[in-house]
Amino acid sequence: MDFFERHLTWWVLLCIAGGILIGQIAGDSIEILSDLNLYNVNIPITLLIWAMIYPMMLQVDFSSLKDIRKQPRGVVWTVIINWAIKPFTMAFFAWIFFSQLYSAWIDPEMAQQYIAGAILLGAAPCTAMVFVWSYLSDGDPNYTLVQVSVNDILILILFIPIVGLLLGITDITIPYDTLVTSVVAFVVVPLLAGYITHKVLVKKKGLIWYQSSFLPRFKPFSISALLITLVLLFAYQGEHILAEPLMIVLIAIPLIIQTYFIFFLAWYGGKWFNLNYQTCAPGSMIGASNFFELAVAVAIMVFGIQSGAALVTVVGVLIEVPIMLSLVKFANRNRY
Repeated sequence: MDFFERHLTWWVLLCIAGGILIGQIAGDSIEILSDLNLYNVNIPITLLIWAMIYPMMLQVDFSSLKDIRKQPRGVVWTVIINWAIKPFTMAFFAWIFFSQLYSAWIDPEMAQQYIAGAILLGAAPCTAMVFVWSYLSDGDPNYTLVQVSVNDILILILFIPIVGLLLGITDITIPYDTLVTSVVAFVVVPLLAGYITHKVLVKKKGLIWYQSSFLPRFKPFSISALLITLVLLFAYQGEHILAEPLMIVLIAIPLIIQTYFIFFLAWYGGKWFNLNYQTCAPGSMIGASNFFELAVAVAIMVFGIQSGAALVTVVGVLIEVPIMLSLVKFANRNRY
């Protein structure tokens, strides 16, 4: 785990402070960036998000899918956790907290925005950082690759209908054309680009060169793009956060509960299904963590950079690393 990944929470906190400061200094002039749109897509944010997501898609190897037959129960259990349980429990916890328990502090319109952001997080299982969590918990790296590849395919199929269903249940109006455009722009395009790059370079230079020399060059781009995106988000959100500084804590509570709930459900369920540790550990990690880059991208595109939905997805980034490191410790301490 490199320096930036290990201290991601602190970098996010610095971006929050820096973004709020920039927003206060720049004032209304910051709106210039938000007006740089093409077909309702913000160009600076789109370029940054591509820089975040493309390096992750370079790690996907669809040829690994042939290994599903070696441990089919692990893949089936991961799919059930990520697509039949996790999005719905996230929506439930978000509804309980934002619409019910927090009703004295949050107005109904903003509560819907927060619920929408939580749903986007819950419907986007992790596809990149899970390699780190799997490595730290001594999971099977080949099987982790299989799990990630399966989830990348299912994102293309299930993300839009599940998000649309859950937002509809919670009475949030969503333009499906914008949601489809988001998935095409931030999943399909980077995934195809990553797949083609992987195939061409591995064939030309070999897998060892690709993994040891080529992939590491893109890590700084991905982390840097994420941090710059967070600065811009908080430059727009700064006034709201300064007015209600405890809102970050209130948003974090249901996200934290959801993360631990899903992990332990996947962990003990995997043990009940007699999965070996090297399969169960990364499977539980991929269920607990989120593809927050995708969630941030879709929240910005569908609801806007100044929306409550975008703020919730950023809080998801803030809490992910410390929580996942605590779960890595749990897994290592309780390996079987």
